[in-house]
Amino acid sequence: MSDEDQQNTAADTSEEKPKRTRKPAAAKPAAKSVAAKPVAKSTAAKPAAAKPARATRATGTRATRARAAETAPTEAAAAASEAATSEAAAPATATAPTKHEKRTGEPRALPRLQARYRGEIKGQLFQEFGYTSTMQVPEIKKVVINIGLGEGLTNAKAMETAPSHIATISGQKPVITKARRSIAGFKIREGQSIGAMVTLRGRKMYEFVDRMISMALPRIRDFRGVSRTAFDGNGNYSLGLREQIMFPEIDYASVDRVRGLQITITTSARTDPEGFRLLELMGMPFAREGQAR
Repeated sequence: MSDEDQQNTAADTSEEKPKRTRKPAAAKPAAKSVAAKPVAKSTAAKPAAAKPARATRATGTRATRARAAETAPTEAAAAASEAATSEAAAPATATAPTKHEKRTGEPRALPRLQARYRGEIKGQLFQEFGYTSTMQVPEIKKVVINIGLGEGLTNAKAMETAPSHIATISGQKPVITKARRSIAGFKIREGQSIGAMVTLRGRKMYEFVDRMISMALPRIRDFRGVSRTAFDGNGNYSLGLREQIMFPEIDYASVDRVRGLQITITTSARTDPEGFRLLELMGMPFAREGQAR
């Protein structure tokens, strides 16, 4: 090996040595990041220092709860004593019964006609028509009272007097009926008030029918009974009255004009004979056969 080759190899080895020494110098920043770990440890130690504060808060709330529990009985006793003294000092007054008292109290007595229907009429109809079930026995479903007020187009007072009379007779507020379409011959426009009506069910229905049969119809002058043929084929009966003053509830001083009204009794009967017999047993004064009304 010549001297020149030896010099070249020596130069190469001398040049490679600094490269090897530079690598550890580049790894120094990694050592700095390792040195930063104690900072993380110091931050992780913070929750341990906060535990005593929570304990003190818990002990504070327990103490306040204990104090409130000790003072609550005394405050309740003081309030009860004040209420007792105020009730003793106040005068005794009658109070209205509550809903619970109404429900638990004795039920109201049935209307006279309804009690008579359940006790006598229902069993008699069951035997006469040979029903197989008590649900087939006819009964009154509803009563509709209607009054037409064509004069209301020109007389505004009629729209106030007639509904009040119906409310007095039936014990229920009526509904004002309006025209569904315009009729030029009657000078009626759509939406105009042309009458009043009321639908009765339950107790009020039986009470009205009882008063009509026993008090109102006998007051008609030259009364000979109501029509026997005013049924619609399904056991429903319609009755027209010429005067509203036949009902004793109406005050003569409030009557501005005598008006007629129509009463429709809707029953559950399937045929007219069943409906006729139901109303007859209830006391409806039908005219005799072959006798004009």
